[in-house]
Amino acid sequence: MRTLLIVLLVLAMAATLGVLLFGMIGMASASDDPRRSNRLMRWRVILQAGTLVIAMLLISMLKS
Repeated sequence: MRTLLIVLLVLAMAATLGVLLFGMIGMASASDDPRRSNRLMRWRVILQAGTLVIAMLLISMLKS
Protein backbone atom coordinates (compact mmCIF):
# COMPACT_ATOMS: atom_id res chain seq x y z
CA MET A 1 0.00 0.00 0.00
CA ARG A 2 2.85 2.36 0.82
CA THR A 3 4.45 1.79 -2.58
CA LEU A 4 1.15 2.46 -4.32
CA LEU A 5 0.75 5.76 -2.47
CA ILE A 6 4.29 6.81 -3.36
CA VAL A 7 3.68 6.07 -7.05
CA LEU A 8 0.34 7.92 -6.94
CA LEU A 9 2.02 10.87 -5.23
CA VAL A 10 4.72 11.12 -7.88
CA LEU A 11 2.15 10.87 -10.69
CA ALA A 12 -0.08 13.49 -9.08
CA MET A 13 2.87 15.83 -8.61
CA ALA A 14 3.91 15.40 -12.25
CA ALA A 15 0.35 16.01 -13.45
CA THR A 16 0.08 19.15 -11.32
CA LEU A 17 3.36 20.47 -12.67
CA GLY A 18 2.32 19.70 -16.25
CA VAL A 19 -1.01 21.50 -15.94
CA LEU A 20 0.70 24.43 -14.23
CA LEU A 21 3.23 24.78 -17.05
CA PHE A 22 0.58 24.50 -19.78
CA GLY A 23 -1.52 27.11 -17.99
CA MET A 24 1.39 29.51 -17.63
CA ILE A 25 2.35 29.11 -21.27
CA GLY A 26 -1.28 29.68 -22.27
CA MET A 27 -1.51 32.86 -20.22
CA ALA A 28 1.75 34.16 -21.66
CA SER A 29 0.60 33.80 -25.26
CA ALA A 30 -1.75 36.57 -26.35
CA SER A 31 -3.59 34.45 -28.93
CA ASP A 32 -4.80 31.81 -26.46
CA ASP A 33 -8.41 31.57 -25.28
CA PRO A 34 -8.76 32.90 -21.70
CA ARG A 35 -11.40 30.26 -20.92
CA ARG A 36 -8.85 27.54 -21.65
CA SER A 37 -6.33 29.10 -19.29
CA ASN A 38 -8.99 29.41 -16.60
CA ARG A 39 -9.95 25.76 -17.04
CA LEU A 40 -6.31 24.68 -16.78
CA MET A 41 -5.83 26.66 -13.58
CA ARG A 42 -8.98 25.08 -12.15
CA TRP A 43 -7.54 21.64 -12.95
CA ARG A 44 -4.28 22.67 -11.28
CA VAL A 45 -6.10 23.47 -8.05
CA ILE A 46 -7.98 20.15 -8.16
CA LEU A 47 -4.76 18.21 -8.80
CA GLN A 48 -2.98 20.09 -6.02
CA ALA A 49 -5.72 19.17 -3.57
CA GLY A 50 -5.50 15.52 -4.62
CA THR A 51 -1.74 15.58 -4.25
CA LEU A 52 -2.03 17.01 -0.75
CA VAL A 53 -4.55 14.33 0.25
CA ILE A 54 -2.25 11.58 -1.02
CA ALA A 55 0.71 13.13 0.80
CA MET A 56 -1.26 13.32 4.06
CA LEU A 57 -2.32 9.68 3.71
CA LEU A 58 1.27 8.64 3.09
CA ILE A 59 2.55 10.63 6.08
CA SER A 60 -0.11 9.19 8.37
CA MET A 61 0.72 5.68 7.13
CA LEU A 62 4.44 6.21 7.78
CA LYS A 63 3.79 7.44 11.33
CA SER A 64 1.97 4.28 12.35
